[in-house]
Amino acid sequence: MPEMDYATLLREGYAQRLPDSLDDLCGPTDGVVALPQHIVWSGLDRFDLANPRLRMSYYRIVLAEGQAADLCQYLDKATLLALWPILRTLIRPAIVDVWEHAFADLDTRTRTAA
Repeated sequence: MPEMDYATLLREGYAQRLPDSLDDLCGPTDGVVALPQHIVWSGLDRFDLANPRLRMSYYRIVLAEGQAADLCQYLDKATLLALWPILRTLIRPAIVDVWEHAFADLDTRTRTAA
């Protein structure tokens, strides 16, 4: 069995965490949200979703560190779609590749925003 490079392993790890559908993302859209320690183990762990910078940081952290159930619990479909054109420039390319490959809504939003 050939060895996989780090980028391939990373993409596979993110792909295993994906929700079945963007409709499964039913997280909060307002208020202050506290993320659990397994997602954010140091630094800021409470995010006021009314603050654009904190909302963007919250989405970056959950996408990078959250497991499948976390993604559904803490992310919201409409918010993700609205943030995606900028968010995709702030997260790992492996996350962008996996999410845009899995969900045409994100890939289309990126092409129309460019």
